Amino acid sequence: MYSWHSYDLSDIILIVLKNGGELKLLPKHIENVIVPPIKCQGIKTKLVNFIANNVVWDGEGRWIEPFLGSGVVLFNIQPERALISDKNEHIINFYKGIQSGYINPISAREFLEYHGERLNSIGEDYYYQMRDEFNEAKDPLHFLFLSRACFNGVMRFSKKGKFNVPFCKKPDRFRPAYVTKIVNQIDKVSRAMLGRDWVFQACDWRETIQQAAEGDFIYIDPPYIGRSTGYIGDWEQDEANELAQYARTSPAGFALSMWKQNKYRVNTHIEEAWGGLEMREFNHFYHVGSSEDLRNAMIEALIIKDGYYTEQPVQAEEVSVDEDD
Repeated sequence: MYSWHSYDLSDIILIVLKNGGELKLLPKHIENVIVPPIKCQGIKTKLVNFIANNVVWDGEGRWIEPFLGSGVVLFNIQPERALISDKNEHIINFYKGIQSGYINPISAREFLEYHGERLNSIGEDYYYQMRDEFNEAKDPLHFLFLSRACFNGVMRFSKKGKFNVPFCKKPDRFRPAYVTKIVNQIDKVSRAMLGRDWVFQACDWRETIQQAAEGDFIYIDPPYIGRSTGYIGDWEQDEANELAQYARTSPAGFALSMWKQNKYRVNTHIEEAWGGLEMREFNHFYHVGSSEDLRNAMIEALIIKDGYYTEQPVQAEEVSVDEDD
């Protein structure tokens, strides 16, 4: 005869441990990938499961990200403790705004509906008015508006730190369904943060990596070498080499995401700076325009420190994600 007992998560953890089980945060499969509310170049939405399925980490220490970007990997891995940074203060301030409750589904909906109606009635000039207001006051809700109303979702700042991306030429950008989609994304990110010890800081990547300790795990997603990223400034070969040295000498585990090869060239920096480490590959496609003819193949590399990767490579399927236009 069977009896039914109701267990909460802590009970289940104890049962696993008492029976000799080994509890790990990673690897894991993510069924429903959370798409962040902020758009950003190089977003890893389609690669989240590839990363999560190939890394081994018990989750006991802190998850550390020195290049947060959109935050898509963080919000899907959902560690209990995290140290998160980015050189771009606006990204950090936006997610701090969600963490504090300043940005929530209600405040975001009210803001986007009101200013979306103004944009639709006034047109392009209103976008530039909002851009000027953001560059003066740096309000994170203005940042959200610009991220969703600028050309192609590009995040770019001038050398003086001013957001300078032009209008997307769609005055009716904030239609009801689009606003609801953004609001739902904010809600999911807010729920991912709930009850977790996540520290967000705007600083240089060196400062963040230097705080890593044994038991921590660093996820590294740096910009492309030799390309002005627009949102954190230039990223050159010398700094990329320095990053490799910082990671290799850190007591923490780490994984690095970096493009390996496309139809035009091979990334020689991988072998030069990261050679000798485990490398997993993910084949996917990227678009440089709306036409199917502009769909190009890309090999993405995940470079992982010894002791932090699965026994066999896992080529997770590319997840079909509606990242919106």
